[in-house]
Amino acid sequence: MRTQTVFERNPPAPALVDAALADSRDACFWLEDAPSGPAQDPLSGSHTTDLAVVGGGYAGLWTAIRAKERDPGRRVLLLEAHRLGWAASGRNGGFCDASLTHGRDNGLNRWPQELERLEQLGEANLAGIADTVDRHAMAVDFERPGGILVAVEPHQVAWLREAAGRGEGRFLDQDAVRAEVDSPTYRAGLASSGTALLHPAKMVRELARVAAELGVTIVENSRVRRLSATGRRGPVTLVTDRGSVVAARVALGTNVFPALVRRYRPFTVPVYDFVIVTEPLSTDQLESVGWRGRQGLDDAANQFHYYRLTADNRILFGGYDAVYRYGRRVDPRHEQHPEVHRRLTSHLLTTFPQLAGIRVSHRWAGPIDTSTRFCAFYGTAHAGRVAHAAGFTGLGVGATRFAADVLLDLLSGEPTERTALDMVRRLPLPFPPEPVASLGIQTTRWSLDRADHRQGARNLWLRSLDRLGLGFDS
Repeated sequence: MRTQTVFERNPPAPALVDAALADSRDACFWLEDAPSGPAQDPLSGSHTTDLAVVGGGYAGLWTAIRAKERDPGRRVLLLEAHRLGWAASGRNGGFCDASLTHGRDNGLNRWPQELERLEQLGEANLAGIADTVDRHAMAVDFERPGGILVAVEPHQVAWLREAAGRGEGRFLDQDAVRAEVDSPTYRAGLASSGTALLHPAKMVRELARVAAELGVTIVENSRVRRLSATGRRGPVTLVTDRGSVVAARVALGTNVFPALVRRYRPFTVPVYDFVIVTEPLSTDQLESVGWRGRQGLDDAANQFHYYRLTADNRILFGGYDAVYRYGRRVDPRHEQHPEVHRRLTSHLLTTFPQLAGIRVSHRWAGPIDTSTRFCAFYGTAHAGRVAHAAGFTGLGVGATRFAADVLLDLLSGEPTERTALDMVRRLPLPFPPEPVASLGIQTTRWSLDRADHRQGARNLWLRSLDRLGLGFDS
């Protein structure tokens, strides 16, 4: 039987939603709060380097940094098509999670024999991020408050109890979770320690500073148009509009954008995620919500929300809708979806009705590189001289540093613990071509919504995808 969700049972008055959005700006709060400054010069002329890194987001910047930390004498050149961090790395939610597998359940379903070690590697990776932030005095608003997964429907309470029984966190009953963060929608919570928070745009800016201090050469507005290799042992040539690079090794971190190695293109699709940010909460507003622990929050629905406090006590609230557009094209026009931002605002006011009257200051969207296994995959090309990583889905902020080490391991040609992992050695299932991909994704979205309206019961379509190891998520 179909039932209404809490967000349908208790919506705010439409006038409150209208008022909240009335003065909002179609702009990313993070990028406005931490502008990147003057652009680096584009590539011009012919160059040679030991390692060329393509992509100026987290994956590329971490790869450049880790390459110099491993071998300070290595020449590293990073090429960015536009500005550093202008895409997903500068506009995500700022959740830096220890999980490398998009959560324990996903890892358990796919790599049960490796999960314990993957979790240890994930914790070590997060500690490595914290250490880098500390050693280089990176001003990125880094904090480690942990997270709370909240149940907002009765059937989700049992899920959280079971997860607590498996050692995945500390179960909080309704009174306990509302003592942490006060929302009338909360029925229970699962508190865990594996979540850090940071300012995404500041993180890009500071990673670029550290990379430059280590000797990395960074060029912006330098889209790589072609990649080719000479024989099986010769160097790799990258060609831009105004120059070229001959590199001994190449690391590709272009994520949601079409892979330069064409055979990896079917393994990701762009899924658009939407976000709102409020004005800073007043002292009274913050007191009404509680949230003294400043934890990162998300709910246990299939179509879930994620939310957090910024350093100046704004609420960032995103998720729920994961919008796919036919044809897989990454296009700024796909970021315009007023009804989705309106829905998010309504859900925020349902979650915190005590904040009625608060204003949304910024609203934006951006594409996520989703893979069928919900986390990064890896590959090589040109006899191991080129390494590729993509498909980070929703937890790439932390996992990109781990991916950087995997890419460097692969390029070294020497076997390591990381390269022996099944999750590194095996590719996910690819997405089918259109129109099958669009039909499948829309059917999956409909089925996930249906499950949320039927006490979490998964229909035959979702159960079949589970058996095949396929999925769709934000």
